[in-house]
Amino acid sequence: MAASSIRPVAIVGGVRIPFCRSNSSYSELSNQQMLVTVLRGLVDKYNLQKEELGEVNAGAVITHSADWNLAREAVLSTELAATTPGLTMQQACGTSLQASMVAAAKIATGQIDSAIAAGSDTVSDVPIVFGKKFSKRLVGLGKARSAMDKLKIFKGFSPAELTPKPPSVNEPRTLLSMGQHCELMAQQWGISREAQDQLAMESHLKAAAAYESGFFDDLLVPCAGVMRDNNLRPDSNMEALSGLRNAYEKSIKGTLSAGNSTPLTDGAAGVLLASEEWARERGLPVLAYLTHSATASVDFVGGEGLLMGPTVAVSRMLTDAGLTLQDFDVYEIHEAFAAQVLCTLAAWESEDYCQQRLGLSAALGSIDRAKMNIRGSSLAVGHPFAATGARIVGTLAKILDEKGSGRGLISVCTAGGMGVSAIMER
Repeated sequence: MAASSIRPVAIVGGVRIPFCRSNSSYSELSNQQMLVTVLRGLVDKYNLQKEELGEVNAGAVITHSADWNLAREAVLSTELAATTPGLTMQQACGTSLQASMVAAAKIATGQIDSAIAAGSDTVSDVPIVFGKKFSKRLVGLGKARSAMDKLKIFKGFSPAELTPKPPSVNEPRTLLSMGQHCELMAQQWGISREAQDQLAMESHLKAAAAYESGFFDDLLVPCAGVMRDNNLRPDSNMEALSGLRNAYEKSIKGTLSAGNSTPLTDGAAGVLLASEEWARERGLPVLAYLTHSATASVDFVGGEGLLMGPTVAVSRMLTDAGLTLQDFDVYEIHEAFAAQVLCTLAAWESEDYCQQRLGLSAALGSIDRAKMNIRGSSLAVGHPFAATGARIVGTLAKILDEKGSGRGLISVCTAGGMGVSAIMER
């Protein structure tokens, strides 16, 4: 029965498997296998055996056609009650944050009392498809009844038809990669290579410190014998970063490198959300509350920066919440590229941008950088597309719980010129 008023949405907590560079430790694993590992980790951590949840919202960006029912199939491979529904969804890099937002809306309105939001992605197990001509032959082969009919299917066959068509991460509308788009943004906003390398180095050092302090101990479940993110460089330094070649723009104008850009990554993450009553009845903790969220898009085909969507989403969300950009104790800004983070910060500080693009009377202003990504972020731990949102929600919930009070802001950019944002409070 739906609630007569909006209920608080509690974040009970999250887990993830260590993130690994593609074609390394998880090269033999599928999205479903990684997602199941995370779901089982949540079941064990919060004693959810035989529990019927309101739903499990999960998805992946790089998927096989067999993954059309990914969330539900993953549920059936866990000790959750088999009556727990699964919703498979996708919004590029914002997938599991959007999954959290969908679950939160249903919990807030009383449609459900509990949910898991999760995401999994692997670039090691990408679907390889054939061109349309050979694909049609294979379809025909499946329908052919006699040996002669099957032979006829291959009349005029050319070996060139066997050329595979791997999935592309380029934007279909511009044919540019995300890195190429971000390079254009960096040039537009005047973001230097040194500033990008500095942010990348800080991300690695903060994540390494978080590991050493034990912060990640209860957020990670081992997978395939891996206990730690394998992209992390505890010895990261400016000299090494500055020596890397440009990755997308080879001329002197280029600023993005492999060191200040996230690598292709495999991994999965999930978070448990619930009403306060549901959590209390089961003796489960409430680390924080998900209070506001927003999604927005920009016209990147028309010339806006591909990854500037979060500037719009956050602005709208702040207006709805009656808050300023400075009213936060922690900022979790997804580091798809160091340049993306720095462009976003520059845009919020720009009076022209905030007035002309965001429709505000003045600039949103600057943030205290000491409060941003304090446990490291995507540049250090990696970025399995659909898993990053849930990683951030779980991380931020623990940070706020350790502080005992406070408010955190989440900002995630996505392919397709979209941005997803959220506010969490303790």
